[in-house]
Amino acid sequence: MSAPVISREQAFINARRVLDIARERRDRDRAAGRLDPAAELILRRIERRQAAERANATGRAAA
Repeated sequence: MSAPVISREQAFINARRVLDIARERRDRDRAAGRLDPAAELILRRIERRQAAERANATGRAAA
């Protein structure tokens, strides 16, 4: 009873593909205004936090 096993690398490739598809669908829904307002708020908060982290990282790299 030996089932086929996928490699760790292939598992990551498959997961990344599924995640990319989900992100594309979310982005299309967001652009079309079909995203739930609560989800939109969460995304905006995440984007602000990521922008602040990038700004901090850039500031530390320049110092």
